[in-house]
Amino acid sequence: MGSDVFPRTYRTTLRDRPLSAIRIHAGAGNSRRGWLVAGQHIIPVALGRGGIRPNKFEGDGATPRGVFRPVKLWWRADRHVRPRTFLPVRAIGVVDAWSEDPRDRHYNRPIIRSDNQIGDRLKRKDSLYDFIIEIDHNTRPRIARRGSAVFLHLSRENFSPTAGCVGMTKPAMLRLLSRIGQSTRIIIE
Repeated sequence: MGSDVFPRTYRTTLRDRPLSAIRIHAGAGNSRRGWLVAGQHIIPVALGRGGIRPNKFEGDGATPRGVFRPVKLWWRADRHVRPRTFLPVRAIGVVDAWSEDPRDRHYNRPIIRSDNQIGDRLKRKDSLYDFIIEIDHNTRPRIARRGSAVFLHLSRENFSPTAGCVGMTKPAMLRLLSRIGQSTRIIIE
């Protein structure tokens, strides 16, 4: 049978479903910069100031080594249109924050914070958190001091190191978002 058996609207392509895995690794000679490989795309990324480490702990500045899954996309709806993605999406609000305090019962979870409370604010003045891919690092089980707020987010213009996340340009982020879903494995090696 010819390819005309199925109308164009019913044909699927590899781009119609999320990638099964993406890989992130440090670049040669610079542990603070690396590469993200997503299908045919190779994306330069900023890594944590502590490089990639298998035993991450709070405040070490390292990007954790391991296999993770994306949980959801957090995005600045006041700055950008909703991007195309297979991930669940949540707009970032003024009171959205992330608990980085190992003594807090909500450690390494999204929280609501008023202006005078502590917590890593998701709505920032700069653009780093305009798109945040939340990953499941240190979630099951959640262990105090094993690291919090590890995201894939936008990088600074000069690709300076992150505090332990993976940063990339906005065009690279939008390309990546269009290809990943909750079943995609994020392999940091």
